[in-house]
Amino acid sequence: MFFSFESFATLNRWLGGFWRLILLNLLWTAVTLLGLGVLGVGPASYALAKYLDGWFRHGRTPPTVRTFLRDARERLGASIGMGLVLSGVGVVIGVNLLSLDDWYLRAANHLALAVLLIIGAYVFFVMAATELRGLPRQIGGALLLGVGSLHWTIIGALAVALAEVVMLRFAVALFPLLGAVLPFLAVALILRPVLTDLDRSVEVETESQPLTEGHLA
Repeated sequence: MFFSFESFATLNRWLGGFWRLILLNLLWTAVTLLGLGVLGVGPASYALAKYLDGWFRHGRTPPTVRTFLRDARERLGASIGMGLVLSGVGVVIGVNLLSLDDWYLRAANHLALAVLLIIGAYVFFVMAATELRGLPRQIGGALLLGVGSLHWTIIGALAVALAEVVMLRFAVALFPLLGAVLPFLAVALILRPVLTDLDRSVEVETESQPLTEGHLA
């Protein structure tokens, strides 16, 4: 059985995407570690979100290493601040879960943890792909996107969890190569149609505004 040129091209494209995901995962890990974890996770997550958004929504695949490192420095203060806020809240919730005995307080902290995970999953894509500025607005936008796509958020979380369990069970060597990028990949796929529709609505509104102003004039 012979493969056509299109089949080889498709296979090559999929393999290229697979290796690009591995490289992005390694870059995210390296930048996070260089920032001693807490200071590095924000810039690394912002750079990863921006690259995946450009790749899946616009088909852009610029040189991976150079682009990632440039994006990690692009909004350094804001991304570090976001990482510190999320990490600080996560520490508080974790301490509460370990120290509290009352079931209703533990339930409230479990709910807070779920909200924090949704915000953490979406907020760096909000920073990278929207015009929202300021931590409160970006956090609110991330929560709105996550809750608005809650069914896809749950499906994506289950798919990521299943994939990582399978890797840990049958292919442990793949976990350090793909473990960090998979949640970002799921969010990028979830937000692809949402952000595309949002961009289109903004373009339509921008195009109609001069016409309205001219008509009123």
